[in-house]
Amino acid sequence: MTSGRKLRVLLLFGGRSAEHDVSCVTAVAVARALDPERYEVVPVGITTDGRWLLAGEAQALLDKGRDALPAAFEVAGEPVQAPTDPSSADLVAVNGEQRVSIDVVLPLLHGPYGEDGTVQGLLDLAGLPYVGSGVLGSAVGMDKVMMKRAFAACGLPQTRYDALRDGADAGAFADRVAAEFGFPCFVKPANMGSSVGVSKAHDPAELGAALALAHSYDEWAVVEEAIVGREIEVAVLGDDPPEASLPGEVVPGAEFYDYADKYENGDAQLLAPAPLTDAQVAEARSLAVRAFEACRCDAMARVDFFFEEGGRGFLVNELNTIPGFTPISMYPRLWEVSGLPYPKLIDRLIELALERHERRARRAGRQRELRR
Repeated sequence: MTSGRKLRVLLLFGGRSAEHDVSCVTAVAVARALDPERYEVVPVGITTDGRWLLAGEAQALLDKGRDALPAAFEVAGEPVQAPTDPSSADLVAVNGEQRVSIDVVLPLLHGPYGEDGTVQGLLDLAGLPYVGSGVLGSAVGMDKVMMKRAFAACGLPQTRYDALRDGADAGAFADRVAAEFGFPCFVKPANMGSSVGVSKAHDPAELGAALALAHSYDEWAVVEEAIVGREIEVAVLGDDPPEASLPGEVVPGAEFYDYADKYENGDAQLLAPAPLTDAQVAEARSLAVRAFEACRCDAMARVDFFFEEGGRGFLVNELNTIPGFTPISMYPRLWEVSGLPYPKLIDRLIELALERHERRARRAGRQRELRR
């Protein structure tokens, strides 16, 4: 970062999941915040069927200046191969005539095939530094079943839940849900974000329909008790030790904080910081770091809570390893009110990626020496 040469940042966006469009919007916000004096941005979009494209139109807009950027990048351009040689860290155009060297990757891929450890594993094999959690933290943070099991193993307070695999006995499962925590309840695909595929079920019939919807997105569905409480979010940043931001609060504009509320109608209120006492702030921050560490996350995550005032207090709901990253998204807003502006936040995440890559390279070097 201090060599005087611009860092070449691969901005990876789009992807195969149902959150493809959200990712294209996020990529523009991040590109706009990357200092052109420090970074050279290489935009690469992944289509919904998994093809990697060197986004020529996005690159042309970036070359004109940050003011020329649209609301969302288009996933279009020349096909490229993902990096395959750890010694070169190059993207290679399919025609073989163009090679683009990369210093660090910013994966802005929400949901499966991007946030779940798959792309992270590919980048590890390619020897490329990248922002965010590694394979394990990404996989655990994406799969709500494993995430909740990790929370339970570490003694974190959380909502009551159950999980069902597609093809299992839904009738017996509905009876178990009714006995364990009853209705209404929330039904979610285990591996999805942005409230995609989420339903609120008020009775066994609605539960059956909600499970069918969730299973259309993922093999596993999670059912959670409905909580009457406030929705509190905390941003976590760093590795050793991780730091927690001031908490924020989401006040949904609909019955619950669904996809439309998050990205379309703008009716939800995002309070940053949240109106909490000093003791409540300290507790939420402590629990957020514990949740982050329980899932073996790196660099960043947003931890979401329900807060039952006069009841069980803070209950960990879930964790998001690639949270929304537009300037109005909760993760950057919470760091803004905690004293870290949006561009500096991205600088710090890139620094963390390079530091982790250097640590891993040193460890790999020691292992090679031991094998000799």
